[in-house]
Amino acid sequence: MGLKGKYSRLQHEAGTDEAGRGCLAGPVTAAAVILPDDFRHPHLNDSKQLSKKKREELRVIIEREALTFAVIHTPPAVIDEINILKASIKSMHEALAQLTTPPEFIAVDGNKFTPFGNIPHACIIKGDGKYLNIAAASVLAKTYRDEFMENISLEHPEYQWSKNKGYPTREHRDAILKFGPTAYHRKSFRLIPEQLSLDL
Repeated sequence: MGLKGKYSRLQHEAGTDEAGRGCLAGPVTAAAVILPDDFRHPHLNDSKQLSKKKREELRVIIEREALTFAVIHTPPAVIDEINILKASIKSMHEALAQLTTPPEFIAVDGNKFTPFGNIPHACIIKGDGKYLNIAAASVLAKTYRDEFMENISLEHPEYQWSKNKGYPTREHRDAILKFGPTAYHRKSFRLIPEQLSLDL
């Protein structure tokens, strides 16, 4: 069964999603998108189910066809200060605030959100695999964050962020143990397993 077009019948419904919540390094990135009511694409789905090439192709289409979209990076320092859940919601709120057309309704991927002004919203678990506007936000959040991680990997190639995108792979944890954390690492996260030690 394909993705559904709209969660509601409102004309200006925004979908929002984030990428990078489980990473040890880099920002949490959120996107908000309002698609035309008649928008359809056979390959648009949860970004995690798509190849890198397909995500990049869809990003171009979404940016061209969307009525409005916005992408926000929230840095590790803010994540450490307010926690990852609040930082994720903050990113989604800021992306929604940058939409040039105010949404009448917000479809949120996941099960946690706080009201954005007086605009009604619904949380949809695995919504990026069910609704087009959330899937579009998922693709934008993922591609923009991956691009960010590939860029900062040029500063710190030893952490292999161009490959692992900041997620807790064995190679990433080994590099943290060997070289220590950077300004891009989330100090409030468990950067290495408990049985190892690291001076922060």
